[in-house]
Amino acid sequence: MSQQHTAIAPAPNSAKAKRSDWWRDAVIYQVYPRSFADSNGDGMGDLEGVRSRLPYLRDLGVDAVWLSPFYASPQADAGYDVADYRAVDPMFGNLLDADALIRDARELGLRIIVDLVPNHSSDQHEWFKRALREGPGSPLRDRYHFRPGKGENGELPPNDWESIFGGPAWTRVPDGEWYLHLFAPEQPDFNWEHPAVGDEFRSILRFWLDMGVDGFRIDVAHGLVKAEGLPDLGSHEQLKLLGNDVMPFFDQDGVHEIYRQWRLILNEYSGERIFVAEAWTPTVERTANYVRPDELHQAFNFQYLSTDWNADELRKVVDRTLDAMRPVGAPATWVLSNHDVTRHATRFANEPGLGTQIRLAGDRELGLRRARAATLLMLALPGSAYVYQGEELGLPDVVDLPDEVRQDPAYFRGAGQDGFRDGCRVPIPWTREGSSYGFGGGGSWLPQPEGWGELSVEAQTGVPGSTLELYRSALTVRREQPDLGAGDSVEWLRAPEGVLAFRRGEFVCVANTSGESVTTPAYGRVLLTSGDVTEADGETKVPADTTVWFTTA
Repeated sequence: MSQQHTAIAPAPNSAKAKRSDWWRDAVIYQVYPRSFADSNGDGMGDLEGVRSRLPYLRDLGVDAVWLSPFYASPQADAGYDVADYRAVDPMFGNLLDADALIRDARELGLRIIVDLVPNHSSDQHEWFKRALREGPGSPLRDRYHFRPGKGENGELPPNDWESIFGGPAWTRVPDGEWYLHLFAPEQPDFNWEHPAVGDEFRSILRFWLDMGVDGFRIDVAHGLVKAEGLPDLGSHEQLKLLGNDVMPFFDQDGVHEIYRQWRLILNEYSGERIFVAEAWTPTVERTANYVRPDELHQAFNFQYLSTDWNADELRKVVDRTLDAMRPVGAPATWVLSNHDVTRHATRFANEPGLGTQIRLAGDRELGLRRARAATLLMLALPGSAYVYQGEELGLPDVVDLPDEVRQDPAYFRGAGQDGFRDGCRVPIPWTREGSSYGFGGGGSWLPQPEGWGELSVEAQTGVPGSTLELYRSALTVRREQPDLGAGDSVEWLRAPEGVLAFRRGEFVCVANTSGESVTTPAYGRVLLTSGDVTEADGETKVPADTTVWFTTA
């Protein structure tokens, strides 16, 4: 008997929305506002566009929506260069639009998480502009990292640190001093040793909490505190002792005191608000330090994100993640795509080992089949899962964007990050037809490829076997099955080579990464599959790159 998933009507999200520990097994949907929905036809997504599509997200079955930055910004790094943390950039709307979005989401049973960018500001932030105007000795310069240069006339940077975007992490200003920026020159790093910086961000937290947001995703959460004295990489003793695993500008122990103070603020508010860390650390064990009981609630699992579609490697990272999170009582998180990496439908279309940033189209059919299977595997694991906008449509990266339309700032610097993040940021399609496939009334800020409409929400809604209906069904089953999401461990089952099989209570997940069909026991009634399976004589034939959910109940 052949089995394929079928669409199930979504149930309301209100029950989980009222739980105090909703975040432990939440499915959180990332919205990249400029590419989600455009309400005014200017080609740029906005908050009113997001608001208009909230019912879609409720019906998809997610628990919360994480919004990438929409603050006032010169957009030197797509909004991660913030000029005013208490204002909405006019391209996205205004504070009234933000307020309306938050209120509507709450009425629909959805929570709103907003990005917070505390490592650096824009060079157009009032503090930094004053620091430049007032010159050396200005108290405002102490809120950033201004230093005299090295060399006979101060013509060399203060140390040998390099920017994540490539080139020196220092820029010299006309009066001769240098300032630190771990990212673009337009993004000067705050000096978190200065009390005014901490005071300001505690005030910013309260501003948005008072408006009603349910949490914050903390950008570069591992970068706020720098090693004392800003030592050169070559002479940093800790770096040497740890085998180059810890940089003097990342993952310093001092960040944890900041987050303990922030947690006290969050605890003053009702409704179980949360913090989510974007903390790039050398090991998942280091990541666990950010989610101790008196610090943050979740941290992104980048080790899982960067793992190939390979059973052995996946099992190792799952075990290591659960083992690291269990002692601190934090939920694991799982993620396959986001706004900074190649979509997994494209990553998995290529040979393993190419990393999270590639510029190859690969085998589209293979990539989608693996992406669907990987999604069911991810949603079966204990903890919280993140879904990046458009992955529920099976969107690939747009890998053939002409160079002249690209807007990723890293692309133009030609070093550091590879600069091809635009491919995963192309506006998503809502309808089969139209100048921007329903994204808005006009065009789109990045060109959408021909045929994009066939992957649209309209084209996939109600279609058996479509990726959108697979996601809707998976999220419905996840809510209905008490053994899905919750907990902190899995029971691994014997399985053929290249296959992952585990039990969680009355639930069993089998994921075949081997590239060939395999036969496994029929563990019970099939709940959902990412592709066709065949059952006969107490066995289940699972095709290559397919995941199956069973229930023994």
